[in-house]
Amino acid sequence: MKSLMPLAAALVLAACNDPGFRGVPEVRTARANEVAACQLVSNISMEPGVYGPVLAEQGLRYARNKVMETARQDGANTVVFEQVEPGSDVYLVRAQAYRC
Repeated sequence: MKSLMPLAAALVLAACNDPGFRGVPEVRTARANEVAACQLVSNISMEPGVYGPVLAEQGLRYARNKVMETARQDGANTVVFEQVEPGSDVYLVRAQAYRC
């Protein structure tokens, strides 16, 4: 059991460093009408890793944060997420990344 402690600590530290969990403060979200003067950098999509009534929100938040991290890596600072109907299940997060 004692030998598992360093592994557990390493996993916790890795999760804290994962942008999917911590967010991406360098990238903001915007609406489509707010990016008219910006340059489109890329289209990004990602499937949430978990679904269902218990974990869907966390999976969606994680996927959105990972999309924002990809946008940052592509050189964007703003993301416009595709609008979805409130309360509907999301199986694919889609966004456009812009440099404003």
